[in-house]
Amino acid sequence: MSFRISNMQLLAALALLFTGSALAQVKIAYIDPLSGPFANVGDAGLKQFKEIVEQVNQTGGAAGQKLEMVPFDNKGSPQESLINFKSVTDQGIRYITQGNGSGVAHALVDAVSKWNARNPDKTVLFLNYAAVDPTLTNEKCSFWHFRFDANSDMKMEAITNFMENDKKVKKVFILGQDYAHGHAVAKAAKAMLAAKRPDVKIVGEDLHPIGRVKDFSPYVAKIKAADADTIITGNWGNDLSLLVKAAKDAGLKAKFYTYYAGGLGTPTAMGAAGEGQVLQLTEWHMNVQPNKTEAFALAFNKKYPDLDFYYLRVNTMVTMLAKAMNDAKSTDPTRVARQLEDMHYQADTGDVWMRKSDHQLIQPLYISIFAKQDGKAVKHDIEHTGYGFKTLASISARDTQLPTSCVMERL
Repeated sequence: MSFRISNMQLLAALALLFTGSALAQVKIAYIDPLSGPFANVGDAGLKQFKEIVEQVNQTGGAAGQKLEMVPFDNKGSPQESLINFKSVTDQGIRYITQGNGSGVAHALVDAVSKWNARNPDKTVLFLNYAAVDPTLTNEKCSFWHFRFDANSDMKMEAITNFMENDKKVKKVFILGQDYAHGHAVAKAAKAMLAAKRPDVKIVGEDLHPIGRVKDFSPYVAKIKAADADTIITGNWGNDLSLLVKAAKDAGLKAKFYTYYAGGLGTPTAMGAAGEGQVLQLTEWHMNVQPNKTEAFALAFNKKYPDLDFYYLRVNTMVTMLAKAMNDAKSTDPTRVARQLEDMHYQADTGDVWMRKSDHQLIQPLYISIFAKQDGKAVKHDIEHTGYGFKTLASISARDTQLPTSCVMERL
């Protein structure tokens, strides 16, 4: 009897071993705020990553392995992110992703580059889904960094091209967060408006502490006093939600040109007051036509009733990563990076291209305006407000390109 039990135990152990091998996982560290003023944004992003990872795993995974998201709370801090990165490398995780805060992205690019130089057999790849400081794919570009969102200059180029033909824009106030991203938005807005609309007057510019302002009414008062008809802002998260709420409360009628008005909480903060007044520049929104992401987004929204699907670029990033692993027949970051370089991929909005020279994704973009749900141009509302975004302009991937100053050190 004891012999039979021993054999059964051996067989069980072998079965467990082979099962574990068949279900080997490629871990991706998610380094973003899960506590603090931007915790809601970080949590929303994590849920969206998990959803597309689950779909990829259900359709075969990547190079015969499953993908797994591993969350790390950086509290929105570059310093905390470096502590997170130490934990990532201690655990042997070879892929990281981050998006909320270009200051964090700068710290991680430096950390990854130094780690890889010292540990060529344990390289780590950084997949950036939302940190848009242009320097990350220009003078600070890295072979180990790939960006899947349009950078700030690309977004401002599209916005100012649109504003060039809007003769109602006469007086512009620029408001932003006081860190790399906010500075980049302000710099690009001033330079591009001066070139395209020299008749437009910049009547004010203000930068505020990121994630620390609870009441934006003093800033709105400055905007009203300057008699601005247009506000340009790169604010995101609560820094945008609280800003538009203060503008609504003050009865400010100026138009907002934004990068992130469709982000968590902002549509609710705007309500009816945002109709026809708030524009955004994105790679997708729920009323894009044709809308190949519609079924996925509706299923996500049903699963998370208090959260709307937002990041098409997260889906694009994860599916491109899986394709690169499949094409490389490997999950080794160096081999995967070489597959990602110069990759053309049929995303839901059309062909996208990972430009080899700077690892910047080139993709179609859309300008849309907050409008009342009508079942046609605004088929879907957002955050149960009865309002959604209506496309005003579609920008082809070709027309989003800007030159890069990147001089990349390649392997």
